Amino acid sequence: MKLPMMGVINLIHEADEMASLTANRCLATVPFGGRYRLIDFVLSSMVNSGIPKVAVFAHTKYRSLMDHLGSGSNWDLHRKQSGLFVLPPSLEDQTDYGKGDLYHFYRNRDYFARSPSEYVVITRSHMVCNVDFAKVLDQHRESGADITVVCKREPEGVPGLARKARVNEFGRIVEMQDHFGRLSSDVVSMEMYVLSRELLLDLVETSLAQGRDHFVRHAILSRLNQLHVSAYMHEGVLGVVNNIAAYYRHSMELLQPDVWRELFFRPGAVYTKVKDEPPTHYRSGADVSNSLVANGCDIEGTVTNSILFRGVKVGKGAIVRNSIVMQNGIIGENGALDNCILDKEVEIRAEQQLRGAKDLPFLAVKRKVI
Repeated sequence: MKLPMMGVINLIHEADEMASLTANRCLATVPFGGRYRLIDFVLSSMVNSGIPKVAVFAHTKYRSLMDHLGSGSNWDLHRKQSGLFVLPPSLEDQTDYGKGDLYHFYRNRDYFARSPSEYVVITRSHMVCNVDFAKVLDQHRESGADITVVCKREPEGVPGLARKARVNEFGRIVEMQDHFGRLSSDVVSMEMYVLSRELLLDLVETSLAQGRDHFVRHAILSRLNQLHVSAYMHEGVLGVVNNIAAYYRHSMELLQPDVWRELFFRPGAVYTKVKDEPPTHYRSGADVSNSLVANGCDIEGTVTNSILFRGVKVGKGAIVRNSIVMQNGIIGENGALDNCILDKEVEIRAEQQLRGAKDLPFLAVKRKVI
């Protein structure tokens, strides 16, 4: 069933401390979980919830984003059916990149105005989760809220950069701060906002007229006393993945079967760009335990507590422990990795060893021979 809601994945000025992993790609297309990109999770949630139209507000380094999303057919959002729109910043105006997201919303206001959908959900790309937006919309309608924010209680905090919110006994958000604030609360904003299309357009125009151009900071936080902003509490898995520590921790959590099943299949499956490759070849002497191994790999050594993306080669006598090796990585004979993250196409020569700290993994950048 189609929801009367349109989706917006907002990539404008996302908090990003991913170091070399985002040197040549935007945060949305950072590889995750063996065969996915970060944007796949929120995009799949929208599709599974019945949202028929999704716009991606691109910002910088979006070549990999365009390549990954393509026509949207892998998510059943083919452009001929007007399901997926990628809206980059203006190439004519060089100051466009430095402006806030409300300016981009205003410049593409015809996209919102032409839509028959009554509601809009605005999200970021770095929230690794599986959300049923139909349930969020139901609560939004029942509560009579102006804006509903998807949140999650995290008593132990999160390693990523996230806003904290304070919620009263009626489920209303009374205070919210950026990640650098000192608000004492275990409620984390998942940066997913549901509101009516009419209210969104009004907030865009009113805020810009006041010289304010940031959606959350200016249009919402400055109006918490005027608007009824409600919290929807998400009960499933959440990973706020926008720095290296968070990326490593939440990747390693996928090795827990219950976390893996809940994230990738509940309430719906997570889709990604299809790449057909042969099954992984486990050669004589291969020893693999408690690991996620994508197709197309060639393994002759030992892999333990690790994640291997497509096409990774682990040579004879090589040892990979507690590590993440992205697509087409090569671990030479008798090489060793422990607590490492290797970007795509990184090669470790024979006999070489790399070791990182438990909470601060060693990061090898793309296309650099170590």
